[in-house]
Amino acid sequence: MSDSTSCETSDRRIKDRYTATCLKVELQERGFFGRGKNSTAVTCLDMNRYGMAVLCPRPVEPGARLFLSFDGKYIRESRVAARVVTCQPFQTGYRVSIQFSYCFERKGYSRTVDNALSRIEGFYNRYAG
Repeated sequence: MSDSTSCETSDRRIKDRYTATCLKVELQERGFFGRGKNSTAVTCLDMNRYGMAVLCPRPVEPGARLFLSFDGKYIRESRVAARVVTCQPFQTGYRVSIQFSYCFERKGYSRTVDNALSRIEGFYNRYAG
């Protein structure tokens, strides 16, 4: 898709991602009825307001639905819905590419989540610059 408002293009990215290794992230697979399974601490490799890549100690199936919680300097956001795009062996674990749900599920759009992810992205954009 070439529409600039779309979250997917031929390379699935419409915007650069920013290194965010100091951002603490908890990944939780969503179970039935929206309940979450056990949380796993992951290392954020990079992110933008549409998605992110994390280093996870275990594989996560592509298509898996997730909740993500973020904790960093001036940043705290919980239960951000997302899905796994790809998962590949990487370094000491698995590189999991994630897309935030508000971008591909119109009914799941939340201005609050969009604003929160924009703030996080902006923080790491300034940090990178």
